[in-house]
Amino acid sequence: MKNRFRIGILGGGQLARMSAYQAYKLGFDIAILEKTKNSPAGQLTHNECVGWVENKKVLQKFAQASDIITLENEFVDHQHLKYFEKLGKKVVPSSKTISLIQDKYLQKKTLFKKDIPVPQFYEVSAKSNYEELAALLGARFILKSRKLGYDGYGNAEIKDQPGYNKAIEKLSKRHNQLLAERFVHFEKELAVIVARTKKEIITYPVVETIQKNHICHIVIAPAQIEERLKKQAEEIAIECVKSVNGFGIFGIEMFLCKDGKILVNEMAPRPHNSGHFSIEACVTSQFENHIRSVLDLPLGSTQMIMPFAVMLNLLGKKNYGRKIFNYKKALKENDIHLHLYGKEESRIGRKMGHITILGDDLDEILKRAKAVEKEIII
Repeated sequence: MKNRFRIGILGGGQLARMSAYQAYKLGFDIAILEKTKNSPAGQLTHNECVGWVENKKVLQKFAQASDIITLENEFVDHQHLKYFEKLGKKVVPSSKTISLIQDKYLQKKTLFKKDIPVPQFYEVSAKSNYEELAALLGARFILKSRKLGYDGYGNAEIKDQPGYNKAIEKLSKRHNQLLAERFVHFEKELAVIVARTKKEIITYPVVETIQKNHICHIVIAPAQIEERLKKQAEEIAIECVKSVNGFGIFGIEMFLCKDGKILVNEMAPRPHNSGHFSIEACVTSQFENHIRSVLDLPLGSTQMIMPFAVMLNLLGKKNYGRKIFNYKKALKENDIHLHLYGKEESRIGRKMGHITILGDDLDEILKRAKAVEKEIII
């Protein structure tokens, strides 16, 4: 029997876990739908539905347990979200918004139609070949799965015909529809978190993201770029969300090119890795504003409380069960904020947690964060 308003979250990973903390803080309840029991977010609630979207009985049970539904990733087919809507449940972001985002080719087409700057891109069909695409994009380009790609999975850099053939075979196993994009020579990778309700639309500070094997490893807040570029990035991010009629919270990834232009790489309709710094660094975290925006509540301030923040992902360094070495050493650092996600198994490159440091001296906190991350082995 429900006695509190309950937010259903599709997916039980770390993004759902950190959103759940904020829902509880604001007095709401949480239901989680995940494929396996005891997921990072499922550990926090008695309302854990185990199963997935292909099972209508599971969907109905989850819908009955939820007053409103949101998600922690964009991989749930929008038709399943539409099913919830037909059951009378509000889904934020809506199934229509997700349909324009989860297919990266449709996402790029939508942004392009709204005059939002994106890298040159083309649909890849069964008739496409390397010579044809190279003539359009240059000898070096990126091949992407249109769906189910994240953290570099689903992407391949193409330089020649053999590489193209190999990538086609590999990526088609993830999703059978592909797109090709021009390779971007960028100066920095940027990201902006946008939160939107019916009455408000706000942005978090523009950050720089630094990748490690195609996985976000370091986030520097705010990005060390000119103010005019920050303003431009914020304006582009807002237009991205408006272009898909998006409500809720969104992460917009961008390239700052060597010629000073900003191009949108991808957008995600959920809390984003680039916004984890906001938990300690901002008046209101991205996760709290996720909950607020889903419920159409007034949004909280995104202002930073210190001049700089550095967030480092703690990526799995070995393949084994959940073991943490030098845990106590990290906790002895008085101003290090340590987050571990409660995942049952570590894999090389898997996001197992993160650390954040705030300070007045960016170089100093970046150096310290790197030293601590090196010591922690998960």
